Amino acid sequence: MNGVIFAFLLAGITYLWFHDAKLSLVIGVALVFNFFCAGLAGILIPLGLKKAGADPAVASSVFVTTVTDVVGFFAFLGLASIFLL
Repeated sequence: MNGVIFAFLLAGITYLWFHDAKLSLVIGVALVFNFFCAGLAGILIPLGLKKAGADPAVASSVFVTTVTDVVGFFAFLGLASIFLL
């Protein structure tokens, strides 16, 4: 729900700022997708590290942040290239 609320809020701000419905849709969808993947990574990476014998509290933050940044970057640019070009 957090992702959907923030997506609507950011999509509305984007529409008010740029007056472009496609751009606001791309940003909203990319944000929901990024939040979903961040939540999934936040669950699966610590579990995988624990299973591998590493301390999940120490090691997982770097991996979760990397996954979130990469997915967010490619989700926004991928959707923008599909819908806006």
